[in-house]
Amino acid sequence: MKENESRQVLAKIIAQKGTCVAGHKLGDEFVISDMCPCDMCAWAFYTIFPFAQVLMSGGNFPWESDPDKSVVACPDPANPVIFELNRVM
Repeated sequence: MKENESRQVLAKIIAQKGTCVAGHKLGDEFVISDMCPCDMCAWAFYTIFPFAQVLMSGGNFPWESDPDKSVVACPDPANPVIFELNRVM
């Protein structure tokens, strides 16, 4: 892969409490790019997008044990949906 080439990021729901108003459920997966997937909650997308951008551009997070992953929660504190972002080559 060329240095300036973007990588794909897969977002998978790994935990959920309460009821997601967008209807997301455990195990749902979304391919993240520059635009919100049509079946993904826009609030969740805009929360995870900065993290996905880091992974897409080859960066990582020092607090994560795997440099190809990050865990991010949607912004609804009463009904949190937890996404695992995974860089795929």
